[in-house]
Amino acid sequence: MTTAAFHDRTALVVSASRGMGYAIAAELARQGASVALTARTEEPLREAARAIREDTGRRVLAITAHSREEKDRKAAVEAVMDTFGRLDLLVYTTGINPALDTPAIDLDLDCFRRMFETNVLAALDFVQLAWHAWMKENGGAVLMMNTVAAHAVFRMPAYSATKSALHRLTEDLADQLAPRVRVNAIAPAFVRTAFKDTLATLPDDTIAASYPLGRIGESEDVAHAAAFLLSPRADWITGVTLRVDGGKSVATHTHDRPHPAPGRPVH
Repeated sequence: MTTAAFHDRTALVVSASRGMGYAIAAELARQGASVALTARTEEPLREAARAIREDTGRRVLAITAHSREEKDRKAAVEAVMDTFGRLDLLVYTTGINPALDTPAIDLDLDCFRRMFETNVLAALDFVQLAWHAWMKENGGAVLMMNTVAAHAVFRMPAYSATKSALHRLTEDLADQLAPRVRVNAIAPAFVRTAFKDTLATLPDDTIAASYPLGRIGESEDVAHAAAFLLSPRADWITGVTLRVDGGKSVATHTHDRPHPAPGRPVH
């Protein structure tokens, strides 16, 4: 059912041609927002924008942009302002992990640097750009896509370190940008996406059995939580990282609830 929680609001969702980013953009549009999507590859991006437009009837802007490129980030925010005249909601979903579960002692530093630039610095730059373009004077809400790997040992030190940094950045920004702008994050466990399929080493039913709620997450689970944190219903919530993990973070590991193989990203 379409609602008007975001009537007259504009959202920029970074990395939204598929998976959780797409699901968040689609949910915000269903709830009344105009949305701008970014992705590196033009064809799937435009298809995603077309699908959301046809499903919701909302205004949708597709922006081809690489999150790690400073000029692309600047151009994306400028395109949103030129097209919609406002930028109320910013969602940063980009996260890369080319190092997989490489031990810290063997990490290629250039690879780690690229991960930090993409997972942390680019997120901060988008917030700075949105702040100066609109939010400083008009307010807004920011949502970061984090991961449960930021809060536990998953034997992937580079990815976990960048996401731990993003966790602290979320808290600091929430403090510094209040009261005009709220900044929160979501930390999913395994969610059924194409990215998950490239990383998981166990069958889905085995992974699902380790979660108290008995299933792997769906992109829509994350999208619903994201829409809540961005909405007026969460107006007294900032600096929070919400774990959307099927109860994994509180699970007691037993023989009938096997633990997934460690060292795998979750989004």
